[in-house]
Amino acid sequence: MTSSTILTSPNLPTSFETGRLVVRCPRSGDGPDLFDATVDALTELRRFPASLPWALETPSIDTSESFCLAGSANFQARKDFPFLFIDKTSRMVVGSGGLHRPRWAVPVFELGFWGRSSHVGRGLFSEAADGLANYAFVNFGAMRVEAICDDLNERSIRLCERIGMQLEGVLRQERRAPDGSLRNTRIYSKLA
Repeated sequence: MTSSTILTSPNLPTSFETGRLVVRCPRSGDGPDLFDATVDALTELRRFPASLPWALETPSIDTSESFCLAGSANFQARKDFPFLFIDKTSRMVVGSGGLHRPRWAVPVFELGFWGRSSHVGRGLFSEAADGLANYAFVNFGAMRVEAICDDLNERSIRLCERIGMQLEGVLRQERRAPDGSLRNTRIYSKLA
């Protein structure tokens, strides 16, 4: 499948299911549910401000709704591919992630993910991240999916390893945190 086929295809799935999750593109009206998930995750997300600077902003229902509207538009324009993670049983948004910064010439995508602190440790986010990587391989013909995480983010590191990603290297003192400290960044990848 060529990138021009993908960019013009009206049949690109906007959702898929894993064992316990519905993983779908955000849409109008999802803002309040995303806001609740963000508030639940905020303390943990703010531990890694160099790699998650958006988490330093004060969340609101309006900004969450704006994210959902922009995410849907970017998905339709094939610029970015955000997804919400929705628990099949409770119908609760438990997290979010996506396939970002597409480099269509290869193609390559950056895998991002986060989730509610109250749902960590259940394997839901590994399930979602693995599903997103597989979505990239199946729907985009991706040759590579990469994840970039803070060297101190042990949960993200374990998740990457759990879904079969390989550590390619550590970029030393690659980012500066808001407090001025220098942070290392790990690069993981999974190949088709």
